Amino acid sequence: MSNDKLSPIEAIKVKSDGLRGTLKESLTDNHTGNVRPDDEALVKFHGMYVQDDRDRRTERAEKKLDKLYSFMIRLRIPGGVISADQWLTTHAISEEYGTGTLKITTRQTIQLHGLLKHQLQPTIQGFLLAKLDSIAACGDVNRNVICSSHPQVSPLYQEIYDYADKISTLLLPKTQSYYEVWIDGEKIYERSGEADPLYQDRYLPRKFKIAVAIPPTNDVDVFANDIGLIAIIDNGKLKGFNIAIGGGLATTHGNPNTYSRLATIIGFTDTEEKTLKAVYEILTIQRDYGNRSDRKLSRLKYTVDKLGVENFKKELENRIGFELLPEQEYEFTERNDRYGWQENHEGKWFYTLFVEHGVIKPYQKEFLYELAQLQLSDFRFTCNQNLILGNIDASAKTQVEQLIAKYKIEEQDSTMRKSSMACVALPTCPLALAEAQRYLPELVTKIEPFLKKYELDQDEISIRMTGCPNGCGRPYLAEIGLVGTGPGQYNLMLGGDRLGNRLNQLYKKQLTENEILSELDILFDQYIKERIQDETFGDFTFRKYFSIN
Repeated sequence: MSNDKLSPIEAIKVKSDGLRGTLKESLTDNHTGNVRPDDEALVKFHGMYVQDDRDRRTERAEKKLDKLYSFMIRLRIPGGVISADQWLTTHAISEEYGTGTLKITTRQTIQLHGLLKHQLQPTIQGFLLAKLDSIAACGDVNRNVICSSHPQVSPLYQEIYDYADKISTLLLPKTQSYYEVWIDGEKIYERSGEADPLYQDRYLPRKFKIAVAIPPTNDVDVFANDIGLIAIIDNGKLKGFNIAIGGGLATTHGNPNTYSRLATIIGFTDTEEKTLKAVYEILTIQRDYGNRSDRKLSRLKYTVDKLGVENFKKELENRIGFELLPEQEYEFTERNDRYGWQENHEGKWFYTLFVEHGVIKPYQKEFLYELAQLQLSDFRFTCNQNLILGNIDASAKTQVEQLIAKYKIEEQDSTMRKSSMACVALPTCPLALAEAQRYLPELVTKIEPFLKKYELDQDEISIRMTGCPNGCGRPYLAEIGLVGTGPGQYNLMLGGDRLGNRLNQLYKKQLTENEILSELDILFDQYIKERIQDETFGDFTFRKYFSIN
Protein backbone atom coordinates (compact mmCIF):
# COMPACT_ATOMS: atom_id res chain seq x y z
CA MET A 1 0.00 0.00 0.00
CA SER A 2 1.53 3.32 -1.02
CA ASN A 3 1.21 6.66 0.71
CA ASP A 4 0.91 9.89 -1.28
CA LYS A 5 3.99 11.55 0.17
CA LEU A 6 6.69 9.43 1.76
CA SER A 7 8.66 10.69 4.75
CA PRO A 8 12.30 11.57 3.98
CA ILE A 9 13.54 8.47 5.86
CA GLU A 10 11.81 6.24 3.30
CA ALA A 11 13.97 7.57 0.46
CA ILE A 12 17.13 7.17 2.56
CA LYS A 13 16.34 3.50 3.19
CA VAL A 14 15.55 2.68 -0.44
CA LYS A 15 18.71 4.28 -1.85
CA SER A 16 20.97 3.02 0.96
CA ASP A 17 22.37 -0.01 -0.90
CA GLY A 18 21.37 -2.44 1.82
CA LEU A 19 21.89 0.01 4.70
CA ARG A 20 25.45 0.87 3.60
CA GLY A 21 24.83 4.45 2.56
CA THR A 22 28.04 6.41 2.86
CA LEU A 23 28.94 5.02 6.26
CA LYS A 24 32.48 4.07 5.21
CA GLU A 25 33.12 7.64 4.09
CA SER A 26 31.52 9.03 7.26
CA LEU A 27 33.85 6.99 9.43
CA THR A 28 36.95 8.41 7.76
CA ASP A 29 35.76 12.04 7.89
CA ASN A 30 37.79 13.68 10.65
CA HIS A 31 36.13 17.10 10.37
CA THR A 32 33.24 16.12 12.64
CA GLY A 33 32.44 13.62 15.35
CA ASN A 34 29.14 12.94 13.59
CA VAL A 35 28.30 10.90 10.50
CA ARG A 36 26.69 12.37 7.38
CA PRO A 37 22.99 13.38 7.65
CA ASP A 38 21.55 10.37 5.77
CA ASP A 39 23.91 8.05 7.65
CA GLU A 40 22.42 9.25 10.96
CA ALA A 41 19.26 7.38 9.97
CA LEU A 42 21.12 4.31 8.67
CA VAL A 43 23.44 3.87 11.63
CA LYS A 44 20.36 3.02 13.75
CA PHE A 45 19.88 -0.19 11.78
CA HIS A 46 23.37 -1.17 12.92
CA GLY A 47 22.34 -0.73 16.57
CA MET A 48 23.59 2.80 17.20
CA TYR A 49 22.26 6.30 17.81
CA VAL A 50 24.10 9.57 17.31
CA GLN A 51 23.92 11.65 20.49
CA ASP A 52 25.55 14.73 21.94
CA ASP A 53 26.03 16.02 25.47
CA ARG A 54 23.17 18.50 25.84
CA ASP A 55 24.64 19.78 29.11
CA ARG A 56 27.55 21.21 27.08
CA ARG A 57 25.76 22.54 24.00
CA THR A 58 25.75 26.21 25.08
CA GLU A 59 29.37 26.17 26.21
CA ARG A 60 30.54 24.65 22.93
CA ALA A 61 28.36 26.93 20.80
CA GLU A 62 29.87 29.99 22.51
CA LYS A 63 33.32 28.67 21.59
CA LYS A 64 32.10 28.00 18.03
CA LEU A 65 32.83 24.31 18.46
CA ASP A 66 30.92 21.42 16.94
CA LYS A 67 28.49 19.67 19.29
CA LEU A 68 30.17 17.06 21.46
CA TYR A 69 28.98 14.13 19.38
CA SER A 70 29.16 10.55 20.57
CA PHE A 71 27.37 7.28 19.91
CA MET A 72 25.21 4.95 21.95
CA ILE A 73 25.48 1.29 20.96
CA ARG A 74 22.86 -1.26 21.98
CA LEU A 75 23.41 -5.01 21.78
CA ARG A 76 20.98 -7.55 20.31
CA ILE A 77 20.51 -10.16 23.04
CA PRO A 78 17.26 -12.09 22.45
CA GLY A 79 15.87 -13.10 25.84
CA GLY A 80 18.64 -11.15 27.59
CA VAL A 81 21.07 -13.94 28.58
CA ILE A 82 24.86 -13.84 28.12
CA SER A 83 27.73 -15.93 29.46
CA ALA A 84 30.33 -14.94 32.04
CA ASP A 85 32.92 -14.62 29.25
CA GLN A 86 30.60 -12.34 27.27
CA TRP A 87 30.15 -10.20 30.39
CA LEU A 88 33.93 -9.92 30.74
CA THR A 89 34.18 -8.76 27.13
CA THR A 90 31.43 -6.20 27.67
CA HIS A 91 33.15 -4.98 30.84
CA ALA A 92 36.48 -4.61 29.04
CA ILE A 93 34.94 -2.74 26.10
CA SER A 94 33.08 -0.38 28.43
CA GLU A 95 36.32 0.37 30.29
CA GLU A 96 38.28 1.05 27.11
CA TYR A 97 35.63 2.99 25.18
CA GLY A 98 32.75 5.30 26.01
CA THR A 99 31.93 6.56 29.47
CA GLY A 100 32.68 3.29 31.26
CA THR A 101 29.04 3.00 32.32
CA LEU A 102 26.90 0.01 31.36
CA LYS A 103 23.15 0.53 31.26
CA ILE A 104 20.52 -2.21 31.29
CA THR A 105 17.58 -1.21 29.09
CA THR A 106 13.87 -1.81 29.53
CA ARG A 107 14.17 -4.25 26.62
CA GLN A 108 16.49 -6.72 28.25
CA THR A 109 19.79 -5.71 26.76
CA ILE A 110 22.65 -3.32 27.51
CA GLN A 111 23.76 0.02 26.11
CA LEU A 112 27.11 1.77 26.11
CA HIS A 113 27.10 5.56 25.85
CA GLY A 114 29.74 8.11 24.91
CA LEU A 115 31.56 6.18 22.19
CA LEU A 116 33.49 8.39 19.80
CA LYS A 117 33.27 7.75 16.07
CA HIS A 118 36.75 6.29 15.75
CA GLN A 119 35.94 3.82 18.54
CA LEU A 120 32.94 2.26 16.81
CA GLN A 121 34.77 -0.28 14.62
CA PRO A 122 37.01 -1.70 17.37
CA THR A 123 34.00 -1.81 19.72
CA ILE A 124 31.88 -3.83 17.29
CA GLN A 125 34.81 -6.07 16.37
CA GLY A 126 35.40 -6.78 20.06
CA PHE A 127 31.76 -7.71 20.57
CA LEU A 128 31.73 -9.98 17.52
CA LEU A 129 34.72 -11.93 18.84
CA ALA A 130 32.54 -12.68 21.88
CA LYS A 131 29.61 -13.68 19.60
CA LEU A 132 27.68 -10.51 20.43
CA ASP A 133 26.32 -8.00 17.92
CA SER A 134 24.14 -4.92 17.58
CA ILE A 135 22.47 -5.84 14.29
CA ALA A 136 18.92 -4.44 14.11
CA ALA A 137 18.99 -3.35 17.75
CA CYS A 138 17.57 -0.02 16.50
CA GLY A 139 16.01 1.15 13.21
CA ASP A 140 12.84 0.34 11.28
CA VAL A 141 13.10 -3.40 11.83
CA ASN A 142 12.26 -5.93 14.49
CA ARG A 143 14.14 -4.91 17.64
CA ASN A 144 15.51 -7.08 20.49
CA VAL A 145 12.99 -9.85 21.22
CA ILE A 146 12.29 -9.98 24.95
CA CYS A 147 11.17 -12.89 27.13
CA SER A 148 10.18 -13.39 30.76
CA SER A 149 13.38 -13.43 32.77
CA HIS A 150 12.86 -15.74 35.74
CA PRO A 151 13.50 -19.43 34.94
CA GLN A 152 11.85 -20.59 38.14
CA VAL A 153 8.38 -19.54 36.92
CA SER A 154 8.17 -22.69 34.82
CA PRO A 155 10.10 -25.92 34.12
CA LEU A 156 9.44 -25.09 30.46
CA TYR A 157 11.31 -21.79 30.70
CA GLN A 158 14.16 -22.85 28.38
CA GLU A 159 11.79 -24.15 25.70
CA ILE A 160 9.86 -20.88 25.71
CA TYR A 161 12.98 -18.70 26.02
CA ASP A 162 14.34 -20.34 22.84
CA TYR A 163 11.50 -18.72 20.89
CA ALA A 164 13.08 -15.30 21.48
CA ASP A 165 16.20 -16.38 19.60
CA LYS A 166 14.26 -18.19 16.88
CA ILE A 167 12.09 -15.13 16.22
CA SER A 168 15.07 -12.77 16.32
CA THR A 169 16.96 -14.90 13.77
CA LEU A 170 13.87 -15.27 11.54
CA LEU A 171 13.38 -11.50 11.38
CA LEU A 172 16.98 -10.35 10.91
CA PRO A 173 17.69 -8.24 7.81
CA LYS A 174 19.49 -10.20 5.09
CA THR A 175 21.97 -7.46 4.19
CA GLN A 176 25.60 -8.12 5.11
CA SER A 177 26.37 -4.41 5.37
CA TYR A 178 27.00 -4.69 9.14
CA TYR A 179 30.04 -6.90 8.56
CA GLU A 180 31.20 -4.95 5.52
CA VAL A 181 31.11 -1.53 7.19
CA TRP A 182 32.35 -2.44 10.66
CA ILE A 183 34.59 -5.46 10.07
CA ASP A 184 35.88 -6.03 6.58
CA GLY A 185 36.51 -2.54 5.31
CA GLU A 186 36.69 -2.80 1.54
CA LYS A 187 35.30 -6.32 1.15
CA ILE A 188 32.18 -6.28 -1.03
CA TYR A 189 29.59 -8.95 -0.31
CA GLU A 190 27.71 -10.63 -3.14
CA ARG A 191 24.48 -8.63 -3.36
CA SER A 192 22.50 -11.51 -4.90
CA GLY A 193 22.57 -13.26 -1.54
CA GLU A 194 21.01 -10.24 0.15
CA ALA A 195 17.57 -10.48 -1.43
CA ASP A 196 15.22 -9.84 1.50
CA PRO A 197 11.64 -11.07 1.02
CA LEU A 198 10.61 -9.69 4.42
CA TYR A 199 12.12 -6.19 4.49
CA GLN A 200 12.72 -5.75 0.72
CA ASP A 201 14.51 -2.42 0.29
CA ARG A 202 11.91 -0.45 2.31
CA TYR A 203 12.23 -2.19 5.64
CA LEU A 204 9.34 -1.42 8.01
CA PRO A 205 7.58 1.95 8.38
CA ARG A 206 8.86 2.17 11.95
CA LYS A 207 10.47 0.15 14.75
CA PHE A 208 8.85 -3.15 15.73
CA LYS A 209 8.83 -4.81 19.16
CA ILE A 210 8.04 -8.39 20.18
CA ALA A 211 7.71 -9.87 23.68
CA VAL A 212 7.21 -13.40 24.99
CA ALA A 213 5.46 -13.68 28.37
CA ILE A 214 5.33 -16.73 30.61
CA PRO A 215 2.31 -16.48 32.94
CA PRO A 216 1.89 -15.90 35.81
CA THR A 217 4.52 -13.17 35.32
CA ASN A 218 4.14 -10.16 33.02
CA ASP A 219 7.63 -8.76 33.61
CA VAL A 220 7.88 -8.02 29.84
CA ASP A 221 4.75 -5.79 29.78
CA VAL A 222 3.55 -7.98 26.94
CA PHE A 223 0.66 -5.70 25.88
CA ALA A 224 3.03 -2.77 25.24
CA ASN A 225 4.49 -4.57 22.21
CA ASP A 226 3.63 -4.71 18.51
CA ILE A 227 3.38 -8.47 18.95
CA GLY A 228 2.89 -10.13 22.32
CA LEU A 229 3.15 -13.90 22.66
CA ILE A 230 1.66 -15.35 25.84
CA ALA A 231 2.82 -18.91 26.54
CA ILE A 232 0.02 -21.32 27.42
CA ILE A 233 1.15 -24.24 29.55
CA ASP A 234 -1.12 -27.18 30.38
CA ASN A 235 -0.19 -30.31 32.35
CA GLY A 236 3.48 -29.46 32.14
CA LYS A 237 3.52 -29.01 28.36
CA LEU A 238 3.66 -25.94 26.14
CA LYS A 239 0.38 -25.90 24.24
CA GLY A 240 1.25 -22.81 22.19
CA PHE A 241 0.83 -19.05 22.33
CA ASN A 242 -1.93 -16.49 22.49
CA ILE A 243 -1.01 -13.82 19.92
CA ALA A 244 -1.64 -10.15 20.72
CA ILE A 245 -1.10 -7.36 18.18
CA GLY A 246 -0.95 -3.59 18.10
CA GLY A 247 0.55 -2.58 21.43
CA GLY A 248 2.60 0.60 21.70
CA LEU A 249 2.91 3.44 24.20
CA ALA A 250 4.48 6.42 22.44
CA THR A 251 2.47 9.62 22.09
CA THR A 252 3.32 13.19 21.11
CA HIS A 253 2.40 16.17 23.29
CA GLY A 254 -0.23 18.29 21.53
CA ASN A 255 -0.96 15.72 18.82
CA PRO A 256 -4.38 14.13 19.51
CA ASN A 257 -3.89 11.66 16.66
CA THR A 258 -1.23 9.86 18.70
CA TYR A 259 -2.13 7.58 21.60
CA SER A 260 -1.02 4.68 23.75
CA ARG A 261 -2.62 1.34 22.95
CA LEU A 262 -2.54 -2.08 24.57
CA ALA A 263 -2.18 -5.07 22.24
CA THR A 264 -5.32 -7.01 21.33
CA ILE A 265 -5.33 -10.81 21.52
CA ILE A 266 -6.52 -12.17 18.15
CA GLY A 267 -6.10 -15.90 18.64
CA PHE A 268 -3.89 -18.86 19.48
CA THR A 269 -1.30 -20.96 17.63
CA ASP A 270 -0.54 -24.52 18.70
CA THR A 271 2.72 -25.35 16.91
CA GLU A 272 6.11 -23.71 16.53
CA GLU A 273 5.73 -23.58 12.75
CA LYS A 274 2.38 -21.80 12.95
CA THR A 275 3.60 -19.37 15.61
CA LEU A 276 6.66 -18.33 13.61
CA LYS A 277 4.65 -18.05 10.39
CA ALA A 278 2.04 -15.84 12.08
CA VAL A 279 4.73 -13.58 13.56
CA TYR A 280 6.48 -13.26 10.19
CA GLU A 281 3.32 -12.40 8.27
CA ILE A 282 2.19 -9.81 10.84
CA LEU A 283 5.39 -7.97 9.90
CA THR A 284 4.61 -8.25 6.18
CA ILE A 285 1.16 -6.70 6.77
CA GLN A 286 2.79 -3.83 8.63
CA ARG A 287 5.35 -3.50 5.83
CA ASP A 288 2.60 -3.27 3.21
CA TYR A 289 -0.08 -1.29 5.06
CA GLY A 290 1.84 0.79 7.62
CA ASN A 291 1.93 4.58 7.33
CA ARG A 292 5.11 5.69 5.57
CA SER A 293 4.13 9.38 5.40
CA ASP A 294 3.94 10.37 9.07
CA ARG A 295 6.38 8.58 11.36
CA LYS A 296 4.38 9.63 14.40
CA LEU A 297 1.51 7.48 13.07
CA SER A 298 3.53 4.61 11.66
CA ARG A 299 3.60 1.97 14.38
CA LEU A 300 1.56 -1.23 14.03
CA LYS A 301 -1.07 0.03 16.50
CA TYR A 302 -2.22 2.62 13.98
CA THR A 303 -2.26 0.04 11.17
CA VAL A 304 -4.41 -2.29 13.30
CA ASP A 305 -6.87 0.48 14.13
CA LYS A 306 -6.95 1.72 10.51
CA LEU A 307 -7.75 -1.75 9.14
CA GLY A 308 -9.81 -2.86 12.14
CA VAL A 309 -8.86 -5.85 14.30
CA GLU A 310 -11.12 -8.30 12.44
CA ASN A 311 -9.94 -7.17 9.00
CA PHE A 312 -6.34 -7.40 10.15
CA LYS A 313 -6.97 -10.92 11.44
CA LYS A 314 -8.58 -11.94 8.13
CA GLU A 315 -5.64 -10.55 6.18
CA LEU A 316 -3.25 -12.43 8.46
CA GLU A 317 -5.14 -15.72 8.09
CA ASN A 318 -5.13 -15.25 4.32
CA ARG A 319 -1.33 -14.82 4.34
CA ILE A 320 -0.56 -17.69 6.74
CA GLY A 321 -3.03 -20.12 5.16
CA PHE A 322 -4.77 -21.28 8.34
CA GLU A 323 -7.24 -19.96 10.89
CA LEU A 324 -6.08 -18.90 14.33
CA LEU A 325 -7.53 -20.92 17.17
CA PRO A 326 -9.55 -19.23 19.95
CA GLU A 327 -7.66 -17.44 22.73
CA GLN A 328 -6.67 -19.72 25.63
CA GLU A 329 -7.11 -18.90 29.30
CA TYR A 330 -4.19 -17.52 31.32
CA GLU A 331 -3.62 -15.26 34.32
CA PHE A 332 -0.96 -12.75 35.29
CA THR A 333 -0.35 -12.36 39.02
CA GLU A 334 3.01 -10.56 39.13
CA ARG A 335 5.13 -8.11 37.17
CA ASN A 336 8.08 -7.19 39.40
CA ASP A 337 11.31 -9.12 39.48
CA ARG A 338 11.86 -11.75 42.15
CA TYR A 339 14.69 -10.22 44.17
CA GLY A 340 17.23 -12.22 46.11
CA TRP A 341 17.73 -15.98 45.83
CA GLN A 342 15.41 -18.29 43.90
CA GLU A 343 15.78 -21.96 42.99
CA ASN A 344 14.51 -23.60 39.81
CA HIS A 345 13.21 -27.15 39.22
CA GLU A 346 16.72 -28.44 38.46
CA GLY A 347 18.22 -27.25 41.73
CA LYS A 348 20.03 -24.33 40.07
CA TRP A 349 20.11 -21.01 41.93
CA PHE A 350 19.37 -17.50 40.64
CA TYR A 351 20.10 -14.21 42.38
CA THR A 352 18.35 -11.03 41.25
CA LEU A 353 20.38 -7.88 41.75
CA PHE A 354 18.50 -4.56 41.95
CA VAL A 355 20.06 -2.08 39.49
CA GLU A 356 18.32 1.27 39.87
CA HIS A 357 17.06 2.30 36.42
CA GLY A 358 19.60 0.00 34.83
CA VAL A 359 22.65 2.12 35.69
CA ILE A 360 25.28 -0.30 36.95
CA LYS A 361 27.11 1.52 39.75
CA PRO A 362 30.92 1.28 40.07
CA TYR A 363 30.82 -1.06 43.09
CA GLN A 364 28.28 -3.29 41.31
CA LYS A 365 30.49 -3.35 38.24
CA GLU A 366 33.48 -4.44 40.34
CA PHE A 367 31.37 -7.16 41.96
CA LEU A 368 30.14 -8.45 38.61
CA TYR A 369 33.65 -8.43 37.14
CA GLU A 370 35.02 -10.48 40.01
CA LEU A 371 32.08 -12.87 39.81
CA ALA A 372 32.43 -13.31 36.05
CA GLN A 373 36.09 -14.26 36.47
CA LEU A 374 35.01 -17.16 38.69
CA GLN A 375 32.72 -18.52 35.92
CA LEU A 376 30.01 -19.44 38.45
CA SER A 377 26.97 -17.95 36.70
CA ASP A 378 25.49 -16.53 33.57
CA PHE A 379 24.14 -12.97 33.36
CA ARG A 380 20.46 -12.29 32.63
CA PHE A 381 19.01 -8.85 31.98
CA THR A 382 15.40 -8.22 32.95
CA CYS A 383 12.83 -5.91 31.39
CA ASN A 384 12.65 -4.14 34.76
CA GLN A 385 16.30 -3.07 34.20
CA ASN A 386 17.75 -5.49 36.73
CA LEU A 387 20.31 -8.29 36.50
CA ILE A 388 19.90 -11.96 37.41
CA LEU A 389 22.95 -14.06 38.20
CA GLY A 390 21.76 -17.39 36.84
CA ASN A 391 22.43 -21.11 36.68
CA ILE A 392 24.48 -21.19 39.87
CA ASP A 393 25.24 -24.67 41.20
CA ALA A 394 24.25 -25.30 44.82
CA SER A 395 27.94 -26.02 45.55
CA ALA A 396 28.92 -22.55 44.27
CA LYS A 397 26.18 -20.60 46.04
CA THR A 398 28.33 -19.89 49.11
CA GLN A 399 31.08 -18.33 46.97
CA VAL A 400 28.55 -16.00 45.38
CA GLU A 401 27.09 -15.11 48.78
CA GLN A 402 30.57 -14.21 50.03
CA LEU A 403 31.06 -11.83 47.11
CA ILE A 404 27.62 -10.30 47.71
CA ALA A 405 28.62 -9.66 51.33
CA LYS A 406 32.05 -8.32 50.34
CA TYR A 407 30.58 -5.68 48.04
CA LYS A 408 27.53 -4.95 50.27
CA ILE A 409 25.22 -5.72 47.36
CA GLU A 410 22.10 -6.29 49.46
CA GLU A 411 21.07 -2.73 50.26
CA GLN A 412 17.73 -2.12 51.94
CA ASP A 413 15.86 -0.32 49.18
CA SER A 414 12.17 0.52 49.50
CA THR A 415 9.61 -1.51 47.59
CA MET A 416 8.65 1.60 45.58
CA ARG A 417 12.27 2.12 44.57
CA LYS A 418 12.44 -1.50 43.45
CA SER A 419 9.20 -0.99 41.50
CA SER A 420 10.49 2.10 39.69
CA MET A 421 11.66 2.57 36.12
CA ALA A 422 13.11 5.47 34.15
CA CYS A 423 14.37 6.12 30.65
CA VAL A 424 17.83 7.60 29.95
CA ALA A 425 16.53 11.13 29.10
CA LEU A 426 18.99 14.00 29.67
CA PRO A 427 21.78 14.68 28.89
CA THR A 428 22.13 12.29 25.92
CA CYS A 429 18.63 11.63 24.54
CA PRO A 430 17.82 14.26 21.90
CA LEU A 431 14.07 13.88 22.50
CA ALA A 432 14.08 14.47 26.27
CA LEU A 433 12.15 17.47 27.54
CA ALA A 434 12.88 16.77 31.21
CA GLU A 435 15.10 14.62 33.43
CA ALA A 436 14.26 10.99 34.23
CA GLN A 437 17.04 8.53 35.05
CA ARG A 438 19.17 11.14 36.85
CA TYR A 439 16.21 12.55 38.78
CA LEU A 440 13.77 9.76 39.71
CA PRO A 441 16.01 8.29 42.46
CA GLU A 442 16.04 11.72 44.13
CA LEU A 443 12.26 12.07 43.79
CA VAL A 444 11.63 8.60 45.24
CA THR A 445 13.78 9.58 48.23
CA LYS A 446 11.40 12.51 48.79
CA ILE A 447 8.31 10.29 48.37
CA GLU A 448 9.51 7.61 50.81
CA PRO A 449 8.65 9.63 53.98
CA PHE A 450 5.04 9.78 52.78
CA LEU A 451 5.05 6.01 52.31
CA LYS A 452 6.27 5.56 55.89
CA LYS A 453 3.76 8.12 57.15
CA TYR A 454 0.87 6.14 55.66
CA GLU A 455 2.44 2.70 56.33
CA LEU A 456 2.73 2.01 52.61
CA ASP A 457 6.49 1.40 52.58
CA GLN A 458 5.97 -2.34 51.93
CA ASP A 459 3.44 -1.69 49.16
CA GLU A 460 4.81 -2.39 45.65
CA ILE A 461 3.37 0.78 44.10
CA SER A 462 4.88 1.10 40.64
CA ILE A 463 6.30 4.48 39.64
CA ARG A 464 7.83 5.21 36.24
CA MET A 465 9.25 8.38 34.73
CA THR A 466 10.19 9.40 31.20
CA GLY A 467 11.71 12.61 29.92
CA CYS A 468 9.27 12.80 27.00
CA PRO A 469 5.98 11.23 25.87
CA ASN A 470 7.63 8.51 23.76
CA GLY A 471 7.41 6.30 26.81
CA CYS A 472 10.63 4.24 26.70
CA GLY A 473 10.30 3.65 30.45
CA ARG A 474 6.69 2.48 29.93
CA PRO A 475 5.20 5.16 32.23
CA TYR A 476 1.69 4.64 30.84
CA LEU A 477 1.61 1.17 32.42
CA ALA A 478 2.51 2.35 35.94
CA GLU A 479 0.31 3.09 38.93
CA ILE A 480 2.13 6.44 39.07
CA GLY A 481 3.40 7.67 35.70
CA LEU A 482 5.43 10.86 35.28
CA VAL A 483 5.91 12.11 31.72
CA GLY A 484 8.20 15.07 31.07
CA THR A 485 6.67 18.15 29.44
CA GLY A 486 9.52 20.64 30.02
CA PRO A 487 12.41 21.33 32.40
CA GLY A 488 11.28 20.26 35.87
CA GLN A 489 7.66 19.64 34.78
CA TYR A 490 5.73 16.39 34.40
CA ASN A 491 2.27 15.15 33.57
CA LEU A 492 1.02 12.98 36.43
CA MET A 493 -0.66 9.80 35.16
CA LEU A 494 -2.75 7.60 37.47
CA GLY A 495 -4.98 4.55 37.37
CA GLY A 496 -2.77 1.94 35.74
CA ASP A 497 -3.03 -1.51 37.29
CA ARG A 498 -0.17 -3.35 38.94
CA LEU A 499 0.10 -6.14 36.35
CA GLY A 500 0.27 -4.24 33.05
CA ASN A 501 -3.28 -4.98 31.91
CA ARG A 502 -4.59 -1.39 31.97
CA LEU A 503 -3.22 1.95 30.82
CA ASN A 504 -3.15 4.86 33.22
CA GLN A 505 -4.74 8.22 32.39
CA LEU A 506 -3.82 11.88 32.70
CA TYR A 507 -4.60 13.17 36.20
CA LYS A 508 -2.89 16.59 36.23
CA LYS A 509 -0.67 18.44 33.77
CA GLN A 510 2.76 20.04 34.04
CA LEU A 511 3.40 19.61 37.74
CA THR A 512 6.60 20.73 39.47
CA GLU A 513 8.31 18.60 42.09
CA ASN A 514 6.54 20.33 45.00
CA GLU A 515 3.20 19.88 43.27
CA ILE A 516 3.89 16.20 42.60
CA LEU A 517 4.77 15.61 46.26
CA SER A 518 1.72 17.53 47.44
CA GLU A 519 -0.61 15.54 45.16
CA LEU A 520 0.87 12.20 46.22
CA ASP A 521 0.53 13.13 49.89
CA ILE A 522 -3.19 13.78 49.33
CA LEU A 523 -3.63 10.65 47.19
CA PHE A 524 -1.93 8.33 49.67
CA ASP A 525 -4.09 9.76 52.46
CA GLN A 526 -7.24 9.11 50.40
CA TYR A 527 -6.03 5.64 49.52
CA ILE A 528 -5.55 4.37 53.07
CA LYS A 529 -8.88 5.89 54.18
CA GLU A 530 -11.07 4.87 51.24
CA ARG A 531 -9.58 1.70 49.74
CA ILE A 532 -11.47 -1.55 49.74
CA GLN A 533 -9.93 -4.87 50.77
CA ASP A 534 -6.87 -5.91 48.72
CA GLU A 535 -7.28 -2.88 46.42
CA THR A 536 -4.00 -1.68 44.93
CA PHE A 537 -3.16 2.00 44.64
CA GLY A 538 -3.64 1.89 40.86
CA ASP A 539 -7.03 0.21 41.15
CA PHE A 540 -8.09 2.72 43.79
CA THR A 541 -7.16 5.79 41.73
CA PHE A 542 -8.82 4.26 38.66
CA ARG A 543 -12.04 3.62 40.60
CA LYS A 544 -12.02 7.04 42.26
CA TYR A 545 -11.04 9.27 39.34
CA PHE A 546 -11.59 7.46 36.05
CA SER A 547 -14.23 4.75 36.44
CA ILE A 548 -17.63 5.57 34.96
CA ASN A 549 -19.43 3.52 37.62
